[in-house]
Amino acid sequence: MKSTPPFYSKILLFFFCIFSSSSLHGWGFYAHQKINRLAVFCMPYETFGFFKKHIDYLSEHAVDPDKRRYLVKGEGEKHYIDIDYYERALPFDTLPRSYSKAINKYGKDTLHAYGIVPWNIQWTLKSLTEAFATNNEQKILKFAAEIGHYIGDAHVPLHVTANYNGQLTNQHGIHGFLESRLPELFSSEYDFFVGPAQYIDNPLNETWEIIESSFAALDSVFYYEKKLQVLFPENSKYSYEVKGNQLQKVYSIAFSNQYHLYLNGLVERRMRSAVQCVASFWYTAWVNAGQPDLDILKKSELDSADIDFFPFQLPPKMLGRQEN
Repeated sequence: MKSTPPFYSKILLFFFCIFSSSSLHGWGFYAHQKINRLAVFCMPYETFGFFKKHIDYLSEHAVDPDKRRYLVKGEGEKHYIDIDYYERALPFDTLPRSYSKAINKYGKDTLHAYGIVPWNIQWTLKSLTEAFATNNEQKILKFAAEIGHYIGDAHVPLHVTANYNGQLTNQHGIHGFLESRLPELFSSEYDFFVGPAQYIDNPLNETWEIIESSFAALDSVFYYEKKLQVLFPENSKYSYEVKGNQLQKVYSIAFSNQYHLYLNGLVERRMRSAVQCVASFWYTAWVNAGQPDLDILKKSELDSADIDFFPFQLPPKMLGRQEN
């Protein structure tokens, strides 16, 4: 039997990742898109028109980093940091906040092996600022959508621990439960009036405060799910629902509702913070770029380096290729 060509293997893996395991990525597609969409309404008057005009793009492409994480080398490590490899308790005092100092202390291989989300947010912010400064509309949209994703990931408690899916504590599946199931069931009840975007004087420190807040929530995330395992027998913990054209095993409404009550607003607080923070990083990039007039942006093309080996997401003309 012939083997599958490498290119088609990547395509098959791409679709498998999208349709079978999206719940393992950050907030899940639904919540990531919701966070970016809501962040638009936090933008100040001078920028609101531009972001509102492109709200559908910013929402839809909020999940691009997840779509390519199994296709692009080095992408996966941008979404998390296993902070408990370095730190055991707050406040963090072992891992340097600066990337260069952290490299000097632990080495690049170690640092990247345990995740680099706090520094990746800084690099994406720099790219977004440069896009604003050069009036490059396509790059602004790309990096605005993607920094929203990475900031959202940093707000997820399970993205700051090696026990990211409860695999070390017999709580398999908690990742998708917390980050997809609960937002899908309950976020319509959340209060997302979070106030306007704020200029961030020190984005790196702001990012580390997000990481610390996520880490502080881990005890509750694990403790209450473990408590419910005792209270709910297997046949009442799970149920089956039709999603699309598939029958899927999910956490039951009763189990989900009780866990949500035990967490006492934790998911809502993390999502609210993510919304306000995404808007503030967008606003900070715009201010640092000199507050350009967003009504006269150049509709510049992306090049292949900008799309991180995700060409089938964009039409050929956006890659700078000539049509035959």
